[in-house]
Amino acid sequence: METLFQHLTRGNALLLVVVLGIGGSFHPGYHITGLSSPSPYIQHFINSSWCDRYDKPPSPQTVTMIWSLIVSMYAVGAFLGVVSVNFFARRLGRKRAMICNSFISIVGAGIMLTSKQAKSFEMIIVARILFGYSSGMGQNIHLMYLVEMSPRKIRGPVTMTFATFVSFGKLSGQIFGLSEILGRQDLWHVVLCVPAFFSAVQIVALPFFPDAPRYLFIEKGDDKACKKALQSLWGRGEYKQEMDEMLSEQQVLEAAPPKSPLQLLRDRTVRWQLITVYTVCMCNQLSGMNTIGTFSFDIFLKTGIPQDKIRYVSLGLGVAEILTSISCGLVVERTGRRPLFWGGYGVMSASWLLVTITLNLKDLGSWVSYITAMLIIFFIIVFRGGPGAVTATLSSELFVQSDRLAAFVLMGLQLWITFAVLGLIFPFLINALDAYCFLLFSGVCLLGSLYTFFILPETKGKTLLEISKEFRAITVCGRSFSEGKKMETRL
Repeated sequence: METLFQHLTRGNALLLVVVLGIGGSFHPGYHITGLSSPSPYIQHFINSSWCDRYDKPPSPQTVTMIWSLIVSMYAVGAFLGVVSVNFFARRLGRKRAMICNSFISIVGAGIMLTSKQAKSFEMIIVARILFGYSSGMGQNIHLMYLVEMSPRKIRGPVTMTFATFVSFGKLSGQIFGLSEILGRQDLWHVVLCVPAFFSAVQIVALPFFPDAPRYLFIEKGDDKACKKALQSLWGRGEYKQEMDEMLSEQQVLEAAPPKSPLQLLRDRTVRWQLITVYTVCMCNQLSGMNTIGTFSFDIFLKTGIPQDKIRYVSLGLGVAEILTSISCGLVVERTGRRPLFWGGYGVMSASWLLVTITLNLKDLGSWVSYITAMLIIFFIIVFRGGPGAVTATLSSELFVQSDRLAAFVLMGLQLWITFAVLGLIFPFLINALDAYCFLLFSGVCLLGSLYTFFILPETKGKTLLEISKEFRAITVCGRSFSEGKKMETRL
Protein backbone atom coordinates (compact mmCIF):
# COMPACT_ATOMS: atom_id res chain seq x y z
CA MET A 1 0.00 0.00 0.00
CA GLU A 2 2.82 2.41 0.83
CA THR A 3 4.53 1.69 -2.47
CA LEU A 4 1.35 2.36 -4.44
CA PHE A 5 0.64 5.56 -2.50
CA GLN A 6 4.19 6.77 -3.02
CA HIS A 7 3.92 6.20 -6.77
CA LEU A 8 0.60 8.02 -6.98
CA THR A 9 1.78 11.05 -5.01
CA ARG A 10 5.16 11.66 -6.67
CA GLY A 11 3.41 13.68 -9.34
CA ASN A 12 -0.16 14.52 -10.32
CA ALA A 13 -1.28 10.95 -11.00
CA LEU A 14 -3.56 10.69 -7.96
CA LEU A 15 -5.35 13.92 -8.83
CA LEU A 16 -5.81 12.80 -12.44
CA VAL A 17 -7.19 9.43 -11.29
CA VAL A 18 -9.82 11.29 -9.22
CA VAL A 19 -10.71 13.75 -12.00
CA LEU A 20 -11.04 10.94 -14.53
CA GLY A 21 -13.09 8.84 -12.11
CA ILE A 22 -15.73 11.47 -11.29
CA GLY A 23 -16.29 12.15 -14.98
CA GLY A 24 -15.90 8.55 -16.15
CA SER A 25 -17.06 5.35 -14.48
CA PHE A 26 -18.77 7.30 -11.65
CA HIS A 27 -21.61 8.12 -14.05
CA PRO A 28 -22.74 4.60 -15.03
CA GLY A 29 -22.44 3.57 -11.38
CA TYR A 30 -24.64 6.45 -10.27
CA HIS A 31 -27.25 6.03 -12.99
CA ILE A 32 -27.58 2.30 -12.28
CA THR A 33 -28.60 2.87 -8.63
CA GLY A 34 -29.82 6.48 -8.81
CA LEU A 35 -32.95 5.34 -10.64
CA SER A 36 -33.90 2.78 -7.99
CA SER A 37 -34.90 5.06 -5.11
CA PRO A 38 -37.12 7.50 -7.06
CA SER A 39 -38.72 4.68 -9.10
CA PRO A 40 -42.11 4.88 -7.25
CA TYR A 41 -42.20 8.65 -7.78
CA ILE A 42 -41.34 8.36 -11.47
CA GLN A 43 -44.08 5.76 -11.98
CA HIS A 44 -46.49 8.07 -10.14
CA PHE A 45 -45.37 10.90 -12.44
CA ILE A 46 -46.08 8.69 -15.48
CA ASN A 47 -49.60 8.10 -14.13
CA SER A 48 -50.30 11.75 -13.39
CA SER A 49 -48.89 13.11 -16.65
CA TRP A 50 -50.85 10.50 -18.63
CA CYS A 51 -54.04 11.48 -16.80
CA ASP A 52 -53.43 15.19 -17.46
CA ARG A 53 -52.85 14.51 -21.14
CA TYR A 54 -55.57 11.93 -21.91
CA ASP A 55 -58.06 12.50 -19.03
CA LYS A 56 -57.91 8.85 -18.05
CA PRO A 57 -55.45 6.70 -16.07
CA PRO A 58 -53.03 4.44 -17.98
CA SER A 59 -53.25 0.69 -17.68
CA PRO A 60 -50.70 -1.05 -15.40
CA GLN A 61 -49.12 -2.61 -18.50
CA THR A 62 -48.64 0.84 -20.04
CA VAL A 63 -46.96 2.19 -16.91
CA THR A 64 -44.69 -0.88 -16.78
CA MET A 65 -43.76 -0.48 -20.44
CA ILE A 66 -42.95 3.25 -20.11
CA TRP A 67 -40.95 2.54 -16.96
CA SER A 68 -39.06 -0.23 -18.76
CA LEU A 69 -38.30 2.21 -21.60
CA ILE A 70 -36.93 4.76 -19.12
CA VAL A 71 -34.64 2.05 -17.74
CA SER A 72 -33.58 0.50 -21.05
CA MET A 73 -33.19 3.68 -23.18
CA TYR A 74 -30.22 4.55 -20.98
CA ALA A 75 -28.52 1.49 -22.43
CA VAL A 76 -29.49 2.50 -25.97
CA GLY A 77 -27.76 5.84 -25.40
CA ALA A 78 -24.75 4.04 -23.98
CA PHE A 79 -24.67 1.84 -27.08
CA LEU A 80 -24.48 4.96 -29.26
CA GLY A 81 -21.80 6.41 -26.99
CA VAL A 82 -19.68 3.30 -27.33
CA VAL A 83 -19.99 3.46 -31.13
CA SER A 84 -18.67 7.05 -30.95
CA VAL A 85 -15.58 6.17 -28.90
CA ASN A 86 -13.45 5.30 -31.91
CA PHE A 87 -14.17 8.62 -33.62
CA PHE A 88 -13.73 10.93 -30.62
CA ALA A 89 -10.75 9.17 -29.00
CA ARG A 90 -8.71 9.11 -32.23
CA ARG A 91 -9.66 12.56 -33.51
CA LEU A 92 -9.52 14.47 -30.24
CA GLY A 93 -7.28 12.36 -28.02
CA ARG A 94 -8.26 10.96 -24.65
CA LYS A 95 -8.34 14.24 -22.73
CA ARG A 96 -10.40 16.38 -25.09
CA ALA A 97 -12.79 13.49 -25.75
CA MET A 98 -13.49 13.28 -21.99
CA ILE A 99 -14.17 17.02 -21.85
CA CYS A 100 -16.62 16.87 -24.78
CA ASN A 101 -18.33 13.90 -23.15
CA SER A 102 -18.90 15.89 -19.95
CA PHE A 103 -20.81 18.57 -21.89
CA ILE A 104 -23.24 15.89 -23.12
CA SER A 105 -23.98 14.88 -19.53
CA ILE A 106 -24.75 18.49 -18.62
CA VAL A 107 -27.19 18.84 -21.56
CA GLY A 108 -28.98 15.67 -20.42
CA ALA A 109 -29.29 17.09 -16.90
CA GLY A 110 -30.90 20.26 -18.27
CA ILE A 111 -33.56 18.22 -20.07
CA MET A 112 -34.20 16.06 -17.01
CA LEU A 113 -34.62 19.09 -14.74
CA THR A 114 -37.29 20.62 -16.99
CA SER A 115 -39.21 17.37 -17.61
CA LYS A 116 -41.26 17.62 -14.43
CA GLN A 117 -42.45 21.14 -15.12
CA ALA A 118 -43.26 20.18 -18.71
CA LYS A 119 -45.15 17.09 -17.47
CA SER A 120 -43.40 15.00 -20.10
CA PHE A 121 -42.20 11.46 -19.46
CA GLU A 122 -40.80 11.59 -23.02
CA MET A 123 -38.25 14.16 -21.84
CA ILE A 124 -37.14 11.73 -19.14
CA ILE A 125 -36.50 9.14 -21.85
CA VAL A 126 -34.50 11.66 -23.94
CA ALA A 127 -32.45 12.68 -20.90
CA ARG A 128 -31.78 9.04 -20.07
CA ILE A 129 -30.53 8.49 -23.64
CA LEU A 130 -28.09 11.40 -23.24
CA PHE A 131 -26.99 10.16 -19.81
CA GLY A 132 -26.42 6.76 -21.37
CA TYR A 133 -24.45 8.25 -24.27
CA SER A 134 -22.21 10.10 -21.83
CA SER A 135 -21.76 6.99 -19.66
CA GLY A 136 -21.04 4.67 -22.58
CA MET A 137 -18.39 6.89 -24.12
CA GLY A 138 -17.00 8.21 -20.83
CA GLN A 139 -16.36 4.89 -19.12
CA ASN A 140 -14.52 3.49 -22.15
CA ILE A 141 -12.28 6.53 -22.52
CA HIS A 142 -11.75 6.55 -18.75
CA LEU A 143 -10.47 2.97 -18.75
CA MET A 144 -8.35 3.63 -21.84
CA TYR A 145 -6.83 6.71 -20.18
CA LEU A 146 -5.94 4.73 -17.05
CA VAL A 147 -4.15 1.89 -18.83
CA GLU A 148 -2.28 4.29 -21.13
CA MET A 149 -1.00 6.43 -18.24
CA SER A 150 0.09 3.75 -15.74
CA PRO A 151 3.49 2.03 -15.43
CA ARG A 152 3.37 -1.76 -15.76
CA LYS A 153 4.25 -2.57 -12.12
CA ILE A 154 1.21 -0.70 -10.77
CA ARG A 155 -1.07 -1.08 -13.79
CA GLY A 156 -3.42 -3.39 -11.88
CA PRO A 157 -4.18 -1.09 -8.92
CA VAL A 158 -4.41 2.00 -11.14
CA THR A 159 -6.86 0.45 -13.60
CA MET A 160 -8.89 -0.99 -10.74
CA THR A 161 -9.76 2.55 -9.67
CA PHE A 162 -12.19 2.31 -12.59
CA ALA A 163 -14.22 -0.23 -10.58
CA THR A 164 -13.81 1.83 -7.40
CA PHE A 165 -15.46 4.85 -9.02
CA VAL A 166 -18.26 2.64 -10.33
CA SER A 167 -18.86 1.61 -6.71
CA PHE A 168 -18.55 5.21 -5.54
CA GLY A 169 -21.15 6.20 -8.13
CA LYS A 170 -23.51 3.48 -6.93
CA LEU A 171 -23.07 4.50 -3.31
CA SER A 172 -23.66 8.17 -4.20
CA GLY A 173 -26.85 7.23 -6.03
CA GLN A 174 -28.09 5.46 -2.92
CA ILE A 175 -27.10 8.31 -0.57
CA PHE A 176 -28.64 11.09 -2.65
CA GLY A 177 -31.72 8.90 -3.08
CA LEU A 178 -32.44 8.86 0.66
CA SER A 179 -35.67 10.65 1.60
CA GLU A 180 -33.69 12.83 4.02
CA ILE A 181 -31.62 14.21 1.11
CA LEU A 182 -33.10 14.22 -2.42
CA GLY A 183 -35.20 11.03 -2.50
CA ARG A 184 -38.54 12.82 -2.18
CA GLN A 185 -41.45 13.19 -4.58
CA ASP A 186 -40.72 16.87 -5.22
CA LEU A 187 -37.01 16.26 -5.94
CA TRP A 188 -36.86 12.98 -7.89
CA HIS A 189 -35.80 14.84 -11.07
CA VAL A 190 -32.95 16.55 -9.19
CA VAL A 191 -31.48 13.32 -7.80
CA LEU A 192 -31.07 12.01 -11.36
CA CYS A 193 -28.97 15.06 -12.34
CA VAL A 194 -26.28 14.93 -9.64
CA PRO A 195 -23.58 13.44 -11.95
CA ALA A 196 -23.72 16.58 -14.11
CA PHE A 197 -22.09 18.51 -11.25
CA PHE A 198 -19.08 16.19 -11.41
CA SER A 199 -19.00 16.62 -15.20
CA ALA A 200 -18.67 20.36 -14.66
CA VAL A 201 -15.79 19.78 -12.23
CA GLN A 202 -14.03 17.62 -14.82
CA ILE A 203 -14.46 20.26 -17.54
CA VAL A 204 -12.71 22.80 -15.31
CA ALA A 205 -9.92 20.53 -14.00
CA LEU A 206 -8.95 18.22 -16.87
CA PRO A 207 -7.26 20.86 -19.11
CA PHE A 208 -4.51 21.21 -16.47
CA PHE A 209 -3.42 17.55 -16.92
CA PRO A 210 -1.50 15.91 -19.79
CA ASP A 211 -3.01 13.49 -22.27
CA ALA A 212 -2.31 9.74 -21.90
CA PRO A 213 1.44 9.01 -22.38
CA ARG A 214 0.90 5.89 -24.50
CA TYR A 215 -1.43 7.79 -26.80
CA LEU A 216 1.13 10.59 -27.18
CA PHE A 217 4.02 8.20 -27.92
CA ILE A 218 2.45 5.37 -29.91
CA GLU A 219 -0.33 7.10 -31.82
CA LYS A 220 0.96 10.68 -32.05
CA GLY A 221 4.67 9.77 -32.23
CA ASP A 222 5.60 12.57 -29.82
CA ASP A 223 8.24 11.10 -27.49
CA LYS A 224 9.01 14.46 -25.86
CA ALA A 225 5.37 15.06 -24.93
CA CYS A 226 5.16 11.46 -23.66
CA LYS A 227 8.18 11.87 -21.39
CA LYS A 228 6.87 15.21 -20.13
CA ALA A 229 3.49 13.60 -19.39
CA LEU A 230 5.13 10.72 -17.49
CA GLN A 231 7.16 13.15 -15.40
CA SER A 232 4.11 15.30 -14.71
CA LEU A 233 2.07 12.31 -13.59
CA TRP A 234 4.67 10.17 -11.81
CA GLY A 235 7.39 12.64 -10.77
CA ARG A 236 10.89 13.34 -12.10
CA GLY A 237 12.09 9.77 -12.45
CA GLU A 238 13.61 7.49 -15.07
CA TYR A 239 11.05 5.97 -17.42
CA LYS A 240 13.26 4.04 -19.78
CA GLN A 241 11.43 0.74 -19.11
CA GLU A 242 8.03 2.27 -19.89
CA MET A 243 9.38 4.01 -23.00
CA ASP A 244 10.98 0.76 -24.22
CA GLU A 245 7.70 -1.09 -23.76
CA MET A 246 5.89 1.63 -25.71
CA LEU A 247 8.52 1.44 -28.45
CA SER A 248 7.90 -2.31 -28.79
CA GLU A 249 4.18 -1.67 -29.09
CA GLN A 250 4.82 1.08 -31.64
CA GLN A 251 6.78 -1.38 -33.80
CA VAL A 252 3.84 -3.80 -33.65
CA LEU A 253 1.53 -0.92 -34.55
CA GLU A 254 3.65 -0.11 -37.61
CA ALA A 255 3.45 -3.76 -38.72
CA ALA A 256 -0.30 -3.91 -37.97
CA PRO A 257 -2.06 -0.51 -38.15
CA PRO A 258 -5.05 0.26 -35.90
CA LYS A 259 -8.06 -1.90 -36.69
CA SER A 260 -11.74 -1.21 -36.89
CA PRO A 261 -14.03 -3.33 -34.70
CA LEU A 262 -15.01 -5.43 -37.72
CA GLN A 263 -11.37 -6.02 -38.67
CA LEU A 264 -10.59 -7.05 -35.11
CA LEU A 265 -13.42 -9.58 -35.14
CA ARG A 266 -11.89 -11.14 -38.25
CA ASP A 267 -8.37 -11.33 -36.79
CA ARG A 268 -7.78 -14.91 -35.66
CA THR A 269 -4.64 -13.95 -33.71
CA VAL A 270 -6.76 -12.21 -31.05
CA ARG A 271 -9.64 -14.68 -31.09
CA TRP A 272 -9.03 -16.00 -27.56
CA GLN A 273 -8.75 -12.48 -26.15
CA LEU A 274 -12.12 -11.60 -27.68
CA ILE A 275 -13.73 -14.82 -26.47
CA THR A 276 -12.38 -14.17 -22.96
CA VAL A 277 -13.56 -10.57 -22.88
CA TYR A 278 -17.01 -11.50 -24.18
CA THR A 279 -17.35 -14.38 -21.72
CA VAL A 280 -16.27 -12.37 -18.69
CA CYS A 281 -18.36 -9.32 -19.58
CA MET A 282 -21.41 -11.46 -20.33
CA CYS A 283 -21.04 -13.33 -17.05
CA ASN A 284 -20.74 -10.02 -15.19
CA GLN A 285 -23.82 -8.60 -16.89
CA LEU A 286 -25.91 -11.74 -16.39
CA SER A 287 -24.60 -12.46 -12.89
CA GLY A 288 -27.40 -10.31 -11.45
CA MET A 289 -25.20 -7.50 -10.19
CA ASN A 290 -26.56 -4.73 -12.41
CA THR A 291 -30.07 -6.03 -11.85
CA ILE A 292 -29.59 -5.53 -8.10
CA GLY A 293 -28.42 -1.98 -8.68
CA THR A 294 -31.28 -0.96 -10.96
CA PHE A 295 -34.12 -2.97 -9.40
CA SER A 296 -32.98 -3.17 -5.78
CA PHE A 297 -36.26 -1.63 -4.59
CA ASP A 298 -38.32 -4.34 -6.37
CA ILE A 299 -35.96 -7.15 -5.35
CA PHE A 300 -35.96 -6.29 -1.63
CA LEU A 301 -39.71 -5.74 -1.73
CA LYS A 302 -39.98 -9.28 -3.13
CA THR A 303 -37.84 -10.63 -0.28
CA GLY A 304 -40.23 -9.20 2.29
CA ILE A 305 -38.16 -6.25 3.57
CA PRO A 306 -40.50 -3.43 4.80
CA GLN A 307 -40.79 -0.71 2.15
CA ASP A 308 -39.59 2.05 4.48
CA LYS A 309 -36.38 0.07 5.23
CA ILE A 310 -35.39 -0.77 1.65
CA ARG A 311 -33.46 2.42 0.97
CA TYR A 312 -31.27 1.85 4.02
CA VAL A 313 -30.57 -1.75 3.07
CA SER A 314 -29.57 -0.50 -0.40
CA LEU A 315 -27.25 2.03 1.25
CA GLY A 316 -25.58 -0.84 3.11
CA LEU A 317 -25.04 -2.53 -0.25
CA GLY A 318 -23.24 0.54 -1.58
CA VAL A 319 -20.96 0.85 1.46
CA ALA A 320 -20.03 -2.84 1.28
CA GLU A 321 -19.33 -2.56 -2.44
CA ILE A 322 -16.98 0.43 -2.32
CA LEU A 323 -15.01 -0.86 0.69
CA THR A 324 -14.51 -4.22 -0.98
CA SER A 325 -13.50 -2.60 -4.27
CA ILE A 326 -10.82 -0.51 -2.56
CA SER A 327 -9.52 -3.54 -0.62
CA CYS A 328 -9.29 -5.63 -3.78
CA GLY A 329 -7.22 -2.91 -5.46
CA LEU A 330 -4.60 -3.29 -2.75
CA VAL A 331 -4.20 -7.07 -3.13
CA VAL A 332 -4.70 -7.72 -6.85
CA GLU A 333 -0.97 -7.64 -7.62
CA ARG A 334 -0.37 -10.27 -4.95
CA THR A 335 -3.18 -12.70 -5.71
CA GLY A 336 -3.20 -12.34 -9.48
CA ARG A 337 -6.30 -12.14 -11.70
CA ARG A 338 -7.34 -15.79 -12.17
CA PRO A 339 -8.15 -16.74 -8.53
CA LEU A 340 -10.30 -13.64 -8.12
CA PHE A 341 -12.28 -14.64 -11.21
CA TRP A 342 -12.93 -18.35 -10.79
CA GLY A 343 -13.23 -18.23 -7.00
CA GLY A 344 -15.53 -15.21 -7.10
CA TYR A 345 -17.85 -16.65 -9.72
CA GLY A 346 -18.07 -19.94 -7.82
CA VAL A 347 -19.10 -18.27 -4.56
CA MET A 348 -21.55 -15.99 -6.41
CA SER A 349 -23.23 -19.01 -7.99
CA ALA A 350 -23.71 -20.61 -4.57
CA SER A 351 -25.04 -17.31 -3.16
CA TRP A 352 -27.84 -17.07 -5.72
CA LEU A 353 -28.78 -20.68 -5.06
CA LEU A 354 -29.16 -19.89 -1.35
CA VAL A 355 -31.13 -16.71 -2.16
CA THR A 356 -33.61 -18.80 -4.16
CA ILE A 357 -34.03 -21.16 -1.20
CA THR A 358 -34.56 -18.39 1.37
CA LEU A 359 -37.04 -16.56 -0.88
CA ASN A 360 -39.16 -19.71 -0.97
CA LEU A 361 -38.97 -19.94 2.83
CA LYS A 362 -39.77 -16.29 3.62
CA ASP A 363 -43.19 -17.21 5.06
CA LEU A 364 -41.43 -18.86 8.03
CA GLY A 365 -40.83 -15.42 9.57
CA SER A 366 -39.52 -11.93 8.97
CA TRP A 367 -36.01 -13.06 9.95
CA VAL A 368 -35.77 -15.06 6.70
CA SER A 369 -36.11 -11.83 4.70
CA TYR A 370 -33.10 -10.36 6.46
CA ILE A 371 -31.07 -13.50 5.78
CA THR A 372 -31.91 -13.06 2.10
CA ALA A 373 -30.78 -9.43 2.26
CA MET A 374 -27.51 -10.50 3.92
CA LEU A 375 -26.91 -13.07 1.19
CA ILE A 376 -27.39 -10.39 -1.47
CA ILE A 377 -24.96 -8.10 0.36
CA PHE A 378 -22.49 -10.99 0.56
CA PHE A 379 -22.94 -11.58 -3.18
CA ILE A 380 -22.08 -7.91 -3.84
CA ILE A 381 -18.98 -8.11 -1.64
CA VAL A 382 -17.75 -11.18 -3.52
CA PHE A 383 -18.52 -9.67 -6.93
CA ARG A 384 -16.87 -6.34 -6.21
CA GLY A 385 -13.89 -8.01 -4.55
CA GLY A 386 -13.49 -10.47 -7.40
CA PRO A 387 -14.80 -10.47 -10.99
CA GLY A 388 -16.30 -6.99 -10.84
CA ALA A 389 -13.05 -5.43 -9.68
CA VAL A 390 -10.54 -7.20 -11.94
CA THR A 391 -12.56 -7.18 -15.17
CA ALA A 392 -11.42 -3.66 -16.02
CA THR A 393 -7.80 -4.57 -15.30
CA LEU A 394 -7.96 -7.77 -17.35
CA SER A 395 -9.69 -6.07 -20.29
CA SER A 396 -7.04 -3.37 -20.44
CA GLU A 397 -4.23 -5.97 -20.47
CA LEU A 398 -5.45 -8.22 -23.28
CA PHE A 399 -4.89 -5.98 -26.30
CA VAL A 400 -1.93 -4.04 -27.68
CA GLN A 401 -2.35 -0.38 -28.69
CA SER A 402 -3.39 -1.15 -32.28
CA ASP A 403 -6.26 -3.37 -31.09
CA ARG A 404 -7.30 -1.73 -27.82
CA LEU A 405 -9.66 0.96 -29.07
CA ALA A 406 -11.59 -1.41 -31.34
CA ALA A 407 -11.73 -3.98 -28.53
CA PHE A 408 -13.18 -1.45 -26.11
CA VAL A 409 -15.85 -0.55 -28.66
CA LEU A 410 -16.82 -4.21 -29.05
CA MET A 411 -16.86 -4.71 -25.27
CA GLY A 412 -19.03 -1.65 -24.80
CA LEU A 413 -21.49 -2.72 -27.47
CA GLN A 414 -21.92 -6.12 -25.84
CA LEU A 415 -22.20 -4.61 -22.36
CA TRP A 416 -24.91 -2.11 -23.19
CA ILE A 417 -26.94 -4.36 -25.48
CA THR A 418 -27.11 -6.87 -22.62
CA PHE A 419 -27.94 -4.11 -20.14
CA ALA A 420 -30.76 -2.85 -22.38
CA VAL A 421 -32.27 -6.32 -22.77
CA LEU A 422 -32.09 -6.96 -19.03
CA GLY A 423 -33.61 -3.58 -18.21
CA LEU A 424 -36.49 -4.26 -20.58
CA ILE A 425 -37.34 -7.83 -19.58
CA PHE A 426 -36.40 -8.11 -15.89
CA PRO A 427 -39.57 -6.42 -14.52
CA PHE A 428 -41.57 -9.07 -16.42
CA LEU A 429 -39.10 -11.86 -15.57
CA ILE A 430 -39.30 -11.36 -11.82
CA ASN A 431 -43.12 -11.33 -12.01
CA ALA A 432 -43.21 -14.52 -14.10
CA LEU A 433 -40.54 -16.65 -12.40
CA ASP A 434 -40.68 -15.11 -8.92
CA ALA A 435 -37.76 -16.41 -6.81
CA TYR A 436 -36.60 -18.89 -9.45
CA CYS A 437 -35.35 -16.12 -11.77
CA PHE A 438 -32.19 -15.99 -9.62
CA LEU A 439 -31.33 -19.56 -10.64
CA LEU A 440 -30.57 -18.15 -14.11
CA PHE A 441 -27.96 -15.87 -12.55
CA SER A 442 -26.52 -18.79 -10.60
CA GLY A 443 -26.00 -20.82 -13.78
CA VAL A 444 -24.24 -17.92 -15.52
CA CYS A 445 -21.86 -17.47 -12.56
CA LEU A 446 -21.03 -21.19 -12.63
CA LEU A 447 -20.18 -20.91 -16.34
CA GLY A 448 -17.85 -17.98 -15.59
CA SER A 449 -16.08 -19.96 -12.86
CA LEU A 450 -15.45 -22.93 -15.12
CA TYR A 451 -14.19 -20.82 -18.03
CA THR A 452 -11.77 -18.72 -16.01
CA PHE A 453 -10.45 -21.76 -14.14
CA PHE A 454 -9.72 -23.89 -17.21
CA ILE A 455 -8.99 -21.33 -19.95
CA LEU A 456 -7.87 -17.93 -18.62
CA PRO A 457 -4.06 -17.45 -18.35
CA GLU A 458 -2.57 -15.32 -15.56
CA THR A 459 -1.64 -11.80 -16.72
CA LYS A 460 -0.09 -10.39 -13.54
CA GLY A 461 3.27 -8.63 -14.04
CA LYS A 462 3.50 -9.30 -17.80
CA THR A 463 3.89 -6.89 -20.68
CA LEU A 464 1.06 -6.56 -23.17
CA LEU A 465 3.06 -8.43 -25.80
CA GLU A 466 3.82 -11.29 -23.37
CA ILE A 467 0.13 -11.57 -22.56
CA SER A 468 -0.70 -11.77 -26.27
CA LYS A 469 1.72 -14.71 -26.60
CA GLU A 470 0.06 -16.45 -23.63
CA PHE A 471 -3.33 -16.30 -25.32
CA ARG A 472 -1.98 -17.50 -28.64
CA ALA A 473 -0.64 -20.59 -26.86
CA ILE A 474 -4.14 -21.65 -25.72
CA THR A 475 -5.38 -24.85 -27.33
CA VAL A 476 -8.65 -26.76 -27.01
CA CYS A 477 -8.56 -30.44 -28.02
CA GLY A 478 -5.12 -29.81 -29.50
CA ARG A 479 -6.37 -26.98 -31.73
CA SER A 480 -5.46 -23.27 -31.62
CA PHE A 481 -7.43 -20.44 -33.16
CA SER A 482 -4.23 -18.54 -33.96
CA GLU A 483 -2.42 -18.70 -37.26
CA GLY A 484 1.33 -19.06 -37.08
CA LYS A 485 2.21 -16.65 -39.89
CA LYS A 486 0.08 -13.87 -38.51
CA MET A 487 1.51 -14.37 -35.06
CA GLU A 488 5.05 -14.05 -36.33
CA THR A 489 4.18 -10.93 -38.30
CA ARG A 490 2.61 -9.20 -35.31
CA LEU A 491 5.43 -10.09 -32.92
